[in-house]
Amino acid sequence: MRITMIGTGYVGLVSGACFSDFGHIVTCIDKDAAKIETLRAGGIPIYEPGLAALVQTNVQAGRLFFDTDAREAIRSSDVVFIAVGTPSRRGDGHADLSYVYAAAEEIAGMIEGFTVVVTKSTVPVGTGDEVEAVIRRANPKADVTVVSNPEFLREGAAIEDFKRPDRVVIGIEDDRARAPMQELYRPLYLNETPIVFTQRRTSELIKYAANAFLATKITFINEIADLCEAVGADVQQVAKGIGLDKRIGGKFLNAGPGYGGSCFPKDTLALSKTAHEAGTPLEIVQSVVTANADRKKAMAGRIIEAMDGDVRGKTVAVLGLAFKPNTDDMRDAPSLDIVPALLAAGARVQAYDPEAMNEARKLMAGPAYCADAYEAIEGADALVIVTEWDQFRALDFVRVKALLNTPMIVDLRNVYDTATMEAHGFGYSCIGRPGLPLPNVSARKLA
Repeated sequence: MRITMIGTGYVGLVSGACFSDFGHIVTCIDKDAAKIETLRAGGIPIYEPGLAALVQTNVQAGRLFFDTDAREAIRSSDVVFIAVGTPSRRGDGHADLSYVYAAAEEIAGMIEGFTVVVTKSTVPVGTGDEVEAVIRRANPKADVTVVSNPEFLREGAAIEDFKRPDRVVIGIEDDRARAPMQELYRPLYLNETPIVFTQRRTSELIKYAANAFLATKITFINEIADLCEAVGADVQQVAKGIGLDKRIGGKFLNAGPGYGGSCFPKDTLALSKTAHEAGTPLEIVQSVVTANADRKKAMAGRIIEAMDGDVRGKTVAVLGLAFKPNTDDMRDAPSLDIVPALLAAGARVQAYDPEAMNEARKLMAGPAYCADAYEAIEGADALVIVTEWDQFRALDFVRVKALLNTPMIVDLRNVYDTATMEAHGFGYSCIGRPGLPLPNVSARKLA
């Protein structure tokens, strides 16, 4: 099949590359000429494990193309995907659908023959109806059907998620779309992937409901972690104990500094707004939004408290800036709350992230950005782990202790255990678990 993918952001680029790897002919379109030139030259504008090799393989095989002009690609396509951004709209928290509707209007003028137009972007309930209305207003003669096909990709594991998904959800209002969509995902039938055909509005809501539920699990275990600290329990054992119940499951029960990223923050907020306007407010989801925002803001306070309640003139080493490992995505990352708050409190911050340094520099001008973890640690009065990259899970603690002014680690991801920390002589503060006595940061190590 011939496919056009409008948008070469995270969803569009990953989806386009994976569809081409299935054997389809895919043209990815973007108005950003510089980005298209970068892609044509073999560069990848985002970090996603395995994506560069996948793109290169399919470009060389003649199945994957990049262009700024959509006309020829759309005219010859069986399916046209809309995979543009839907950020939170400033002022009210609703999803900004202007890019989606602009893409729909552009597509309308280029369609020839029966075409399936698919919204891959995450959109509120009813967006597909409006996309169809936009196309029909712009081109009343267009022979088109609009489909909802939400993505469920985890950053850092997107290719695996696309090729071996838990399910594929397809929302249709016209049975003519069923066969093309089945053909599009035919390779997944070999893996017996569940293909869920449903109504368009139901499909749109499935995406929002899934993200809201996962965000709720994260927020729940974070609040349980606070209770564990108050009563002397261990949140990791609590999470294991409840996660073994198959009705609950163990995933997304890792206590930490709060969720971030491209999906959960904006999707929970947009779902809450949609429900409020529909007259059925989702009080649980709204509480999750509020609790997560408060948690990220509170993390700097935990660090300051661990450092004798005063970080003025002290140096904090921050390891991890991206919202999660294996991505360079800084959107709504906890570090964006933590680092500025530390700087505002008078600390000097030395920061390092394996992939997100360039993005972080665009958003935070205050920290000293370092070449590696050990450069960030050198001369610091405390080490703080904000993102659980694998390379931070096996630090050389003899070297770390020698580089730190004070042997203190604040572990916001529970990467380490107290036995390891005690064996190496560190003060240790963690989330929802008993830590170790913290040294007096004011008592600097003698040179």
